[in-house]
Amino acid sequence: MTHITLVRHGQANTQARDEAAYDRLSELGHRQAEWLGAHLRDGGPPHTRVYCGTLRRHRETAAAMGVDADIVADARLNELEYFTLAQALHAQKGVLLPQSREDFVSHLPQVFSAWEADEITDPPETWEAFACRISEVLDEIAEGDGPALVVTSGGLIAMAMRRALGLDTPATARLALAIMNTSVHRLFRIGGDWTPVLFNAVPHLDHPDRSFAQTHM
Repeated sequence: MTHITLVRHGQANTQARDEAAYDRLSELGHRQAEWLGAHLRDGGPPHTRVYCGTLRRHRETAAAMGVDADIVADARLNELEYFTLAQALHAQKGVLLPQSREDFVSHLPQVFSAWEADEITDPPETWEAFACRISEVLDEIAEGDGPALVVTSGGLIAMAMRRALGLDTPATARLALAIMNTSVHRLFRIGGDWTPVLFNAVPHLDHPDRSFAQTHM
């Protein structure tokens, strides 16, 4: 049965305050991706098709994983522009930008809700457009032969799970916050619909000496 395995990129630049600065892996992010690649190579048959977004952190993750197959880069697998949306929400609504992980936990649901309600003027793309491109590209990948590996970002993975599970927006935001760097997620088609059979798995980091590498940001 064809399935899609989604992988979130490795840890990126945690000190960033804009899209460009965030879009590169940290030293730990490279190590996380290397460990995941080794785990996948040791864990069974390889994925016959590999895709990734066009962002630098996606390409760096796939490269560090040591993927053997040709990689298809597709911009539809790129992340939402969180920093751009957050800055617009601050300018237009006075919502303060997060200064800590705790702030981010409460801030992301605000961004999602305002974005979905079209309360952010001139966003990089609409909430609907983001959701539609994700459905479109995953449906196209599903039409191919053999299991597919997709290196992407947490927001996209959360939106894929939203579609599969019928989640509301607050639940989607909570899911996005939970997704760890280089975590593995798997979708099967059951009864014509996407069904998650794996979520947020990090077996390559499930060792006492790697617990420090189980990061969300």
